[in-house]
Amino acid sequence: MNTSRHQDSLNDAFTKNFISFAVGLIINCINGMFVYTYFKSKVFQQDPRYVLYIHLVINDMIMLTVSVMLQILTYTIPIMFGPCCFLLLIIITTNKNSPLNLASMAVERYIAVCQPLRHSQVCTVQRTYALIALIWAVSFIPAITDVIIILTPQPLSVFSSKVLCYPSYVYNTPYHEAQSLVVQVLLFSFVFLTLIITYLKVLCAAQAVAASNRASAKNAHNTILLHGVQLLLCMLSYISPFINLILVTAWPRDSTKIFFSTFLFTNVLPRLLSPLIYGVRDRKFSSHFRLHFRCECAESLKKSRKQMVASQRSST
Repeated sequence: MNTSRHQDSLNDAFTKNFISFAVGLIINCINGMFVYTYFKSKVFQQDPRYVLYIHLVINDMIMLTVSVMLQILTYTIPIMFGPCCFLLLIIITTNKNSPLNLASMAVERYIAVCQPLRHSQVCTVQRTYALIALIWAVSFIPAITDVIIILTPQPLSVFSSKVLCYPSYVYNTPYHEAQSLVVQVLLFSFVFLTLIITYLKVLCAAQAVAASNRASAKNAHNTILLHGVQLLLCMLSYISPFINLILVTAWPRDSTKIFFSTFLFTNVLPRLLSPLIYGVRDRKFSSHFRLHFRCECAESLKKSRKQMVASQRSST
């Protein structure tokens, strides 16, 4: 989308940036409310399931913030090569974190349903934090490799140059294309197979367990199925260049609108799905969410009433 920013009028550029900023702010505020609920309740911090969930939410918040900020910067001020590489490093790393985190959450649900006696031994909070560190390391390697590939043949003066900070524009060598293709195929093949296998095993377990445990097993395989939907949305951000190419070829006059729409639907709006899966569907989390914010609203009302009473007394 950024590659066509010069074709936009001032009103179009302002409208697109305002929409991206407003939608991103709303999504981050919703996500932030769930993050607040998590850190206010120690019961969630001791459960690997919710540790992985809140990591996914925070990861999406980081990716969404940097993506929207990069879009606005690209429309407003030129970006130096060094800061551009740093921002792309964050975006690419967090983008790859999401599918790996989804696979980890699916495996955790599989162990909880199919091997409940081993769940407390295998899925500990300490191991979950170690797994999160491993996810960041695995995602960081291809992201930093992109930077190394582009910097190796370049002189140091490249850091003082201004660039159009867009991944396909900065990372445009054949090595980048080959590396990106290999990483994407391996990453999504691994995650897709993980989701399929865990879903089928949990589905079989739901048929075999007693009726008392069947509801929890059914809820688990529904959650994994929703993770598959999340994975498809993650894949949209990778195939968006091909979507743009097809649509722009068909409607070349609407290229800027097409680029903006694909950015909005493949990078911004999918970030809202993560909190909805657990924050709304999960009864335990949603009950704590309502409890905390009801208490916060009640306290704010009490404070406002006290301030009104105090102001009335002082005026009399």
